[in-house]
Amino acid sequence: MRLSEICHRIRCKNTEEQCKRVLTIAAQYGLVSQEEFFNKNVASENLSGYYLLQNGDFAYNKSYSGDYVWGTVKRLDNYEQGVLSPLYICFRPDSAKVDSDFLVYYFESKKWHKAVADIAGEGARNHGLLNISVIDYFNTIHCIPSMDEQKQVAQIMSTLLSKIAREQRILNCYTTQRQYLLRQMFI
Repeated sequence: MRLSEICHRIRCKNTEEQCKRVLTIAAQYGLVSQEEFFNKNVASENLSGYYLLQNGDFAYNKSYSGDYVWGTVKRLDNYEQGVLSPLYICFRPDSAKVDSDFLVYYFESKKWHKAVADIAGEGARNHGLLNISVIDYFNTIHCIPSMDEQKQVAQIMSTLLSKIAREQRILNCYTTQRQYLLRQMFI
């Protein structure tokens, strides 16, 4: 199905400059405050042309970043709202058609890359930025399972990631303990 069938483009701008939190997409951290990420605001002083995002909204950054060859899509999770440059493509999932948590994991996978590659074309990069129109992006075709399957996938992924994080904390404790014991052996 087309992205436009499951998500709606965000057109709402920060016209009255009601929000001052300028966001950026960090491939590893998601949508984060520019001030926290860069230790400064790198946005223009006038934020009225910026998109106004609410918690749960998504944004697509068309720039190459590390392992994200076709750009990155992230959901706003850390704040109630924020503003984002019009260089990004912003959208809100239709909760009746797609599970937001599933989309988070879907866009972390490579499943959607072919859809973007098909519309980007060869030599479509300009200084690392893919030349993709908003219309073409929303016309990309995605294989989205039934709502029940989406919820199952999201639950399984969430459980696995929690388990991995827990095991990593345990490993860190063992590493710290080992270092301490090795230091104590040679006193």
